Amino acid sequence: MVGFILKFLLSAVITYVLAAYLPGSHIGGFGDAILLVIVLAVLNAILKPILKLFGFPITVLTLGLFLLVINAVIVMIADYLIPGFKLDGFVSALIFSIVLSVVTAIVDMVVD
Repeated sequence: MVGFILKFLLSAVITYVLAAYLPGSHIGGFGDAILLVIVLAVLNAILKPILKLFGFPITVLTLGLFLLVINAVIVMIADYLIPGFKLDGFVSALIFSIVLSVVTAIVDMVVD
């Protein structure tokens, strides 16, 4: 339980820092970062498997690179749902999702 809370808070901090410093992404405050982590978790649990299923042929043709597009779409949907988080466009969402995935994976390896 402590590990889950620690990962959740670290994810919120990482999300806040990334949104504050990456070009094209804007966040209102740390509360919005916590809300963003929750929304991204729900979207990744519910919507991402559906998008991966429908995008499977394209994913095979692009040798997996289409999964980056799916991640960016998930982040753009979160942008639409959360008023305190804004992205300037698809490229900003793509950069944000790639950096967030890499940093979160590193944190998961360290905290685990």
